Amino acid sequence: MLYSLFDFLAQHVYGGFHVFSYLTMRAILGVLTALMIALMIGPRMIRRLMQMNIGQQIRSDGPRSHLSKAGTPTMGGALILVAVAFSTLLWTDLDNRYVWLALGVTLLTGFIGGVDDFRKLRYGNSRGLSARSKFLWQSVIAFAAAFYLFYTASEPAQTALLLPYSKDVMIPMGGFFIPFAWLVIVGSSNAVNLTDGLDGLAILPTVLVAGALAVFAYLTGNFKFAHYLGIPYIPGSGELAVFCVSLVGAGLGFLWYNTYPAQVFMGDIGALALGAALGVVAVIVRQELILFVMGGVFVMETVSVMLQVGAYKLTGKRIFKMAPLHHHFELKGWPEPRVIVRFWIITVILVLIGLASLKVR
Repeated sequence: MLYSLFDFLAQHVYGGFHVFSYLTMRAILGVLTALMIALMIGPRMIRRLMQMNIGQQIRSDGPRSHLSKAGTPTMGGALILVAVAFSTLLWTDLDNRYVWLALGVTLLTGFIGGVDDFRKLRYGNSRGLSARSKFLWQSVIAFAAAFYLFYTASEPAQTALLLPYSKDVMIPMGGFFIPFAWLVIVGSSNAVNLTDGLDGLAILPTVLVAGALAVFAYLTGNFKFAHYLGIPYIPGSGELAVFCVSLVGAGLGFLWYNTYPAQVFMGDIGALALGAALGVVAVIVRQELILFVMGGVFVMETVSVMLQVGAYKLTGKRIFKMAPLHHHFELKGWPEPRVIVRFWIITVILVLIGLASLKVR
């Protein structure tokens, strides 16, 4: 929106407006815009959620320390989506197809999460949409994005699997790209959702991973940097840097109110959307395996649930005191802030390892 306006002003009024055509400048403005929006509308949204009695439903089989959180306003993820959408539309080139794809996947998945949250509140339990319905609609969105990327790809690199930490190793996937992209988007969406169980636990890792993906998007969309670093050059993908940093700004603004003890919870409307956003960006910039590395906390949480369910069905015994993994450490006696901060530290390390792949080739 403003990108086009400043481009017009630079050509017809004053050349100094060209500064806003630089991706780095728009990225800085994007993160600040999203942060300010989240901080400004946060208190009003929290008050409104409280007035509407939109309070968190606590699992009856969860840790007893969580019972005091019942009634805390939820669906705060809407705050993130508003800030991300507004900042992205304001500072990106709206002729860019990748921006619309990423934003569309994010908002549509957030709508599924919003319906899930609404059903939980309406029926007064923590179940919401059935797992089958949620998975079905997530799959519809992910497959639509995968088909679009596959059939609009103009270069083999845009659908090939990039092996990180290796030089010029790309595996052509052909039609297998579609189910692979679906798996990344849906898997990432659900992984973030599973991690969202403690105050601030999911949002800061999301912010860190989104920030790293912004770096990958910027470099992937720049021919010289991509060639120098030995990563695929995807024309137009650089605009996703603005989308990613908008996630960073909105996420930090939300964390202001979500940090322990939380004033508001994200809800599925935020968790499902943010996970899908990370997944679709990783697919576009061909960094799915790096997302697996940087999002290691999300992976651990998901694997812990899979192992717990599998072990119980096969042996009747549980591996962990409770799944997802963060609840296991809670039941071992770790205070909630300790679990949260240690998972944050792990994410910082994993994100640095992921970024190192740009040079370790």
